[in-house]
Amino acid sequence: MHRRLFLTSLLGASAAVAGLDGCAKGVATADTSGAAATRPLAAKVPAGTSLKITSYQGVEQLQFRLGKFPPLPFTVSDWVNIGAGPDVINAFRARSLDVANNAGIPPIQAQFQGLAAKIVAIELTRRPNYLFATRPGSDIRTAADFKGKRLAFSQGQAQGVVLLRALKKAGLAYDDAELVPLTSNQFLTALQSGQVDVAPLANSQAPAYLKQYAAKGARTVTTDVVDLLNLLWAPQAALNDPAKAAAIAAYIPRWAQGQVWQYEHPDRWNEEFYVKTQNLTLPQAKSITALANKPLFPPRWDEAIKWEQETADLLAEGGFVRKTDVSGLFDHRFEAIAARAVPEEYRR
Repeated sequence: MHRRLFLTSLLGASAAVAGLDGCAKGVATADTSGAAATRPLAAKVPAGTSLKITSYQGVEQLQFRLGKFPPLPFTVSDWVNIGAGPDVINAFRARSLDVANNAGIPPIQAQFQGLAAKIVAIELTRRPNYLFATRPGSDIRTAADFKGKRLAFSQGQAQGVVLLRALKKAGLAYDDAELVPLTSNQFLTALQSGQVDVAPLANSQAPAYLKQYAAKGARTVTTDVVDLLNLLWAPQAALNDPAKAAAIAAYIPRWAQGQVWQYEHPDRWNEEFYVKTQNLTLPQAKSITALANKPLFPPRWDEAIKWEQETADLLAEGGFVRKTDVSGLFDHRFEAIAARAVPEEYRR
């Protein structure tokens, strides 16, 4: 399958047209929409300011409630339960979302589609968050065995770039396997039905899948491939609003502190999140938190920018996006905010 077809199947015809229009112009740069990227942030959030923020599966809300954090200095008009990059991009376009938590690939995809948005906070993840699950009855045991197989691939999500990096590390070209265009919420069904041979699953998804299908020959393939960036990003329209920009700056410390609280209280998190809301057993929950990354918030974004550029180059090599410079994706006004909000041991 030609690489460009993934845009239509994954993101819909309108997104594909937007991306291809940008290709025709031969330019891959983010629209800064005025002087927003250099305008100083307000020291105080104006009264009456509100934001719409993602809280996939209620994670942020639960962190804040369990951690008993003080109220935010603005109103959250909606906690939006979406996490997939394509869904976030669509919500940004519809102006129904102001801040989202994603991995590094959705901002690249958004830029390719011509959507102006910027990264405002960075967390570095040093250990793998994903592993590869096989369909029941598969004989796959290593990443080298992916050759000739059907692999679930989501171009606009972290799982997609993890797969591309795993293929490259195994010495396989993209055309050595069949990349089946799906979104991550379709991966489990595709595995169960045998539509694909392999799908990248989050560490939190694997225990339940294996519990159901390990007896039928399903297994997991672990690699040392990491998806380095966990980030907050916002549409340029929100960042151009001084009140919303100040509110985003006020939200970033709480976001960072929430992740630190979760990391420091694994037993409480296992019970309150994985057992009570995800219906996992306590042993399954413990197996997930044992793999958890220590949250690390860099005071400077040099490593993150380098990684994001490498990811964009990897996508361009496969023909998924055009060659692009990612430096314009970062709003440096927010660069040190997350690091300043956490204890020194979480600053890297």
